[in-house]
Amino acid sequence: MVSNVSKIEEAEGFIHQGLTFIDEKDYSKARENVDKAYNIFKDNNSIEGISICLTLIAFLNYSEDKSSYEKSMALVNDATYMAKRSSSVTAELINELILGNINFSELNKDVALKHYNNALKMSVEEDKYSLSNVINTRIRQLQNGMDYSLPTKSDPLVSLVKISRSITALTDIDELLRVVAEETKNAILADRCTVFLWDKDTDELWSKVALGLDSSQEIRFPADKGLAGYVVKTGESLNITDAYNDPRFNPEVDSKTGYKTKTILCMPIMNNNREIIGAFQVINKIDGVFTKNDEDLLVAIGGSASVALENAQLFDKQLQMYHEQKLMFESFIDTLAMSIDARDKITAGHSTRVRMYSTLLAQEIGMEPKDISLLEKAAILHDIGKIGIRDSVLQKDGKLTPEEYKHIQEHVRITHDILSRIYMSADFRIITEMACSHHEKYDGSGYYRHLKGEEITLGGRILAVADVFDAITSKRHYRDKMPIANVINILISGAGSHFDKSLVDTFLAIPLNKIVKVFLSESHGKVNSDDDKILGNYDLMTIYKLSSSENINDEERDILNLFNKYYIGESMDKGGDKE
Repeated sequence: MVSNVSKIEEAEGFIHQGLTFIDEKDYSKARENVDKAYNIFKDNNSIEGISICLTLIAFLNYSEDKSSYEKSMALVNDATYMAKRSSSVTAELINELILGNINFSELNKDVALKHYNNALKMSVEEDKYSLSNVINTRIRQLQNGMDYSLPTKSDPLVSLVKISRSITALTDIDELLRVVAEETKNAILADRCTVFLWDKDTDELWSKVALGLDSSQEIRFPADKGLAGYVVKTGESLNITDAYNDPRFNPEVDSKTGYKTKTILCMPIMNNNREIIGAFQVINKIDGVFTKNDEDLLVAIGGSASVALENAQLFDKQLQMYHEQKLMFESFIDTLAMSIDARDKITAGHSTRVRMYSTLLAQEIGMEPKDISLLEKAAILHDIGKIGIRDSVLQKDGKLTPEEYKHIQEHVRITHDILSRIYMSADFRIITEMACSHHEKYDGSGYYRHLKGEEITLGGRILAVADVFDAITSKRHYRDKMPIANVINILISGAGSHFDKSLVDTFLAIPLNKIVKVFLSESHGKVNSDDDKILGNYDLMTIYKLSSSENINDEERDILNLFNKYYIGESMDKGGDKE
């Protein structure tokens, strides 16, 4: 047997559902639930429950037939008497809310506000059906001159606030279009909203739409077509109750998307100079046709949205301009680097490989991507000063004389002089500092400024390691590559004096598959996939230890052979000497 308490709880559940359907204007379902609750309350002699049901029944009668106003009010008055007799705060709260709703609908706004305020005070004491948000929304709608027909769950004022916040929060135009469209749809209780922008260069309307379409889809059509086109060209607002019977309606969009348009509210979006920049198109009012109140609300939303859209368009243009300037700057850098390769055939490709080694090292120490980008530019430009070095010295095959060596050292000073004359933003000036520091040494004995330790910028210390490693692992026409054990020994012995020790340790721990890809970059060769997996398990320090060991097993010899295959293009014989 079901207890009275359980039955009452069931009835309260029906009331909760009924209130939800009332807000959604689904009055038939609301009545269904209220009638079920009424029967349960009646069987259990619950005066509180009967009072609530009578109040809601009166409101449903009025909502379905406005001419029943007097009869409905009489029923509410009966319910008011019962609510007071039951001493139920909840019953009185719902009674006051419904009286507020009926008076709001009848445009008795002062009376409605009085009842809403009474209900709000009661909700502080008891709010069993979570009605305080509904009451607050109705009060705001009243105070802002809005119509009762607006919903409470999608509060148009909240939507206005969200759109206003988007002005400062969003700069991506596609995301901004989505937010504005979504909030407009919610505020006006429509099925769909599209925000079209007018591309005056192509005289087209376009919008990337996320409401009902695939997020990658874009609607684009000539600005002299359709209702949105008419609005943009004439500046008029349109409220269409039957789209397919209006000759200005363009059914092609429906044909492409498979959507069926019925009612349309469309109006222009203007910027601060009162110039038309696009159009709002709100489609298919959920509970009928668009009202004058919907038009006013869309004007209010448009006032906020137009600022956001105009700012986003300007930001988009600035990004495009920045991208073009970035491409121009990078192509300029590449051209400078190529000029060095053209003059010094002996070291052609050196700057590119230094960039690749520097990037690997920077990634290993967790450098920020934007800083890595600057480091890469510095690597490409680090030898640009060789433009000022005499050909007889720059292209000399043999060993340099002390005088010639002193002359070639001047290239870092020249690098600084050249780069310092190129206009760069504050963020980019570090490129010059890094590029002209690659011959500084950690103990201060380098050139040309004799910087010491962390006086040398981190990028400069990274370039020092990468520059030396590439110089002694690259083949020249007058000498072969240095044996890898000797190369690594130079790095290790120079750690703490020539190089930053922590960077040397990190460089020697980079997986071999990444290192050999730099070896192969000049010839555009590729690492065999099986070899890539094996080499990824070892590093240069492993190669150094194996190369320095007197006794290695076959497996260790295979690792050395594999590395040498990519380093010098040959492997050591199983019984032969190590390199």
